[in-house]
Amino acid sequence: MSRLAAGVVLVTAVEPPMDEDVGMTATAFMSVSLDPPLVMVSLRNGSRMDDLLAEQPLWGVSVLAESQRHIAGRFAMKGRVSDRLLFADIPYTRGEVSGAPLVGGALTTLECRTERRVEAGDHTLVIGRVLTVALPSPQGAPLLYYRSRYRHLA
Repeated sequence: MSRLAAGVVLVTAVEPPMDEDVGMTATAFMSVSLDPPLVMVSLRNGSRMDDLLAEQPLWGVSVLAESQRHIAGRFAMKGRVSDRLLFADIPYTRGEVSGAPLVGGALTTLECRTERRVEAGDHTLVIGRVLTVALPSPQGAPLLYYRSRYRHLA
């Protein structure tokens, strides 16, 4: 599957009761349906985001631009520092519905509400209904992941 190029997104949510922002880089993200508008993200079972989205139905997605490779890398690190520090110098706005951080300069941002969770091997497929869409930077090029490296369109 490393030969399949994928877009890179940052999935975000607010973890109650401390209202802590949580983020996770994902490449297994896709559109599922236009009517109703549904998207899907695949989360590793037992990951912090999987546990959070099992309890928190509202979440955000920022489709990253090629200039945002540092953001993707930061939120993909294993054994990383607290998410609070990871968000510290990243420009973002809060989603109107979810309150989740939505990255400034992203190609597209979405706010979603979980419709269904499907167990699939060692991952959970989280299907979300799209509640809001914005185009903070619609003219940029996408950040891609291919053969275990971040890439850009030639």
